[in-house]
Amino acid sequence: MRHFLSAADLTRDVALGLFALAADVKQRRKAGRLSAPLAGKTCALIFEKPSLRTRVTFEVGLIQLGGRAVHLVGREIGLGTRESVPDVARNLSLWVDGIMARVYSHSTITGLARHASVPVINGLSDREHPCQALADFFTLWERGVDVATVRIAWVGDGNNVCHSVMLLGALLGASIVVACPPGYEPDAGVVATARRLGGRIELTEDARAATTGADVIYTDVWTSMGQEAEHEQRLEAFSRYQVNDTLVGFAKPSALVMHCLPAHRGEEITDSVLDSKRSVVLEQSENRLHAQKAVMLHLLGGSLDDA
Repeated sequence: MRHFLSAADLTRDVALGLFALAADVKQRRKAGRLSAPLAGKTCALIFEKPSLRTRVTFEVGLIQLGGRAVHLVGREIGLGTRESVPDVARNLSLWVDGIMARVYSHSTITGLARHASVPVINGLSDREHPCQALADFFTLWERGVDVATVRIAWVGDGNNVCHSVMLLGALLGASIVVACPPGYEPDAGVVATARRLGGRIELTEDARAATTGADVIYTDVWTSMGQEAEHEQRLEAFSRYQVNDTLVGFAKPSALVMHCLPAHRGEEITDSVLDSKRSVVLEQSENRLHAQKAVMLHLLGGSLDDA
C-alpha cells in the first residue's frame, strides 16, 4: 500500500495488521513507552474543509510519534486554482515525507497521489472517509467484536463514511445493511465494488428492518458540509430515520451505537442514545488518533521496534 485513498486500498490482512499496530501504539503511549519512530519525518496536512477530529488527531499523532506537521489551508495555497493539483503534489514531495488532505472532491485526492512521490492519505473526500472506517472497525475489534461476522445497520445518508464502512466491512467479512430514503442511497459503483470484494451488502428503505437483530447501529449527520442549502429538504426526507430509543430497541440487547461525529443532536440521533452506555462514539473519536498513527507508521516506514 503506497497511498491510503480508499478503504479498498487495504486487504483483510493489512487491515488486521493495522489494528494490531494501532493497539500496540495505543498501549505504549498510555504506558509512557512510546518514543519517536517518526523522528525527522514531516507531513503536510491540507484542509479544504474545516475539521476538529482530523486536524487534531493527525497533528497530535505526528507529535506523539516524533514527527512534525505543516498545516495548510486550501484557500491559502489555492489548490487547483492558484496552483494546479499536480504542481502542488510535486512541490510538496520535495519538502515533506507524506501528505494528508481533507478535500471536497475525491479527484483532488487521486490527483495528489498520481503526481506525488510521497504517500498520500485521504483525510476525507466527497467519496470516502477511509481513516474513519479504519478507526470504527478498530474500535469494534478492540472490544472483542468478531468483525468477520458482525451485522452493522447503517441508518441515514449513504454518504462518504457509509462508502468506506461498506468497503472495509466487505474486506473483513462484515454484513452491512444500509437503510436510506429514496434518492439518498450509497453510490452504486461503491456498492458493486464492496460486493465484488465479497461484501454482504443489503440496501433497504426500512430502518426498522435494517436494525432488527443488528450488532451495531451506525448513523451520521443528514446534512454535511456543503449541503446546507438542502437542510430543510433533508430533514423531511430523513424524518423516519432518526436513531432513537425506539429504533435501537429492535437491535440486539448488546448492540453498540456508532456515530463519526460531529452529531446534530435531535436530528439523526437523540441525546438519550448518543450519551447511552451503548454508545461508543468517544471510543471511535479517540481511536482516530491511534488508527491514523498506525497508517502513518505503515506508510512512512517508522518501526516501533526501533523506538
